Amino acid sequence: MPLTERLPARLPLPRGRFRYTVQRDLPVPMPDGVTLLADRYAPAGMPHAPTILVRTPYGRRGLPAVINGLPFVPFGFQLVVQSTRGTFGSGGEFDPLGGEREDGLATVEWLTAQPWFGGSFATYGASYLGYAAWALAAEAGPALKAMSAQVTASSFRDAAYVGGSFALETVLMWSDLTSRQETRLGMINGALLSKRRARRAARTGRPLAELDALATGAAVRFYQDLLVNDKPGADYWRTRDFAATVGDVTAPVTLLGGWYDIFLPWQLKDYAALRAAGRNPYLTIGPWWHADARQGVASLRESLAWFRAHLKGDPSGLRADPVRVYVTGAKQWRDYHDWPPPGMRHRRWHLQPGLGLDESGPHTGGPSAYRFDPADPTPALTGPSLLGRCGPADQRPLERRPDVLTFTSAPLRAGLDVIGPVTAELYVRSDREHTDFVVRLCDVAPDGTSLNVCEGGLRLRPGDPPADVDGVRGVTVDLWPTARRFRRGHRLRVHVTSGAFPMVAANPGTGDPLGSAAVRVPARQEVFHDPDRPSALLLPVVERSAERTVADPEAEAG
Repeated sequence: MPLTERLPARLPLPRGRFRYTVQRDLPVPMPDGVTLLADRYAPAGMPHAPTILVRTPYGRRGLPAVINGLPFVPFGFQLVVQSTRGTFGSGGEFDPLGGEREDGLATVEWLTAQPWFGGSFATYGASYLGYAAWALAAEAGPALKAMSAQVTASSFRDAAYVGGSFALETVLMWSDLTSRQETRLGMINGALLSKRRARRAARTGRPLAELDALATGAAVRFYQDLLVNDKPGADYWRTRDFAATVGDVTAPVTLLGGWYDIFLPWQLKDYAALRAAGRNPYLTIGPWWHADARQGVASLRESLAWFRAHLKGDPSGLRADPVRVYVTGAKQWRDYHDWPPPGMRHRRWHLQPGLGLDESGPHTGGPSAYRFDPADPTPALTGPSLLGRCGPADQRPLERRPDVLTFTSAPLRAGLDVIGPVTAELYVRSDREHTDFVVRLCDVAPDGTSLNVCEGGLRLRPGDPPADVDGVRGVTVDLWPTARRFRRGHRLRVHVTSGAFPMVAANPGTGDPLGSAAVRVPARQEVFHDPDRPSALLLPVVERSAERTVADPEAEAG
């Protein structure tokens, strides 16, 4: 099945020979005197067609233009692709995440004043491009008629510090990628090698503040800024976080994400904020990761239907239900009226003495324990990251490590559909006040293959949360949301550990500043699972229903 058939909906292709005009290097003035550059693509014979605006730091010609909206032009849309400040000829200094609101609104003012502007525009883009669109969306005015945002969120703050732990691999890779992208073959070379360079730098064991120079050859401002602004409430994030404005966006929004994408939890918070404000966004989540080419194809198809509906008055390409999710394990797309799915309920799967996992009440027994050594941090075999393949992988090599607890259920007597937010409630004790806990849900096949489904982590600090008289703390770990069919005969497995390196930086156990910490102290970790301290995984279960499903056996990769 080709990539274009990976979503159960089709859109008509334009007929006849397609022609368009291009204007290069259009100057867009900013209030501070800086000039940004944009390219305009317009379908021949349609000078006032609706406009799709894309603001990107990754270049605006060649492949970036194709990826970022050129396929919309044959369907009667103008496309304006602008290079953000300090990138690919645009003036000023590139300050990632900074100034996108001001520059974006100035661009909208320029756009709506152009003689070829037809009165309406939409925004489109993935990752940083989607973030740049959120930055201007709440104040763009009535000419903004639609938004389509993929694998992105209105705030990147929590994705940079996952559960409070520094997202080392992603931040280091992006710093390396953007520092090289304007060199010859820079973007291609970066996409291929940034992950390798980031991991090589991380494995040196040097303090975090030195790793950007090791990976890229020089200190990177953005990377250093994130190291010193990791505390919640830091002023740095007040002008770079647009989550509070999502509910003010009145333009119709469609969101596309992936179960293994780095921004999924926060993208779903944006969806929830829109729903709470009375909006009716669309949401599509597939079996994709951040740099997955499959989601790029899907986003073009979904977005085209959205733009035709809201800029051209043709809703024929829209589906009946606003939420469409791919259920891994079942190899099905399912449509729902909302997210989480109506009728979802959480069921408690208790961690048991002897490393069992079941729905019976907690049993009497002592805690399970392990030792975490930040000098030899527990690795992540896969998981949400910026580049590379981030889908499921067999976790058995990880499960053989002594610093990973594995709680496993009996084989399931019937299939179990887990669809929605996943949470772990743990009762833990550590001999270090500064420490991390990581929880991972896996699907174990009858042959023993253990595939990761979703995971999450939490960094603990002194008194947060407070401990009881025995030093035990009750903590809640939010895992990535999921949609997974656990088949009959399969087993559920839960990992509890204290590292996912280098996806997140290892906790040194000392409380020293994030960037300069050099001393690393091992931690003894205990997980309690008795009736007074009932550690459990809360699984969102959706009963089999008569909802329409569409089988898609080739959409999953792993």
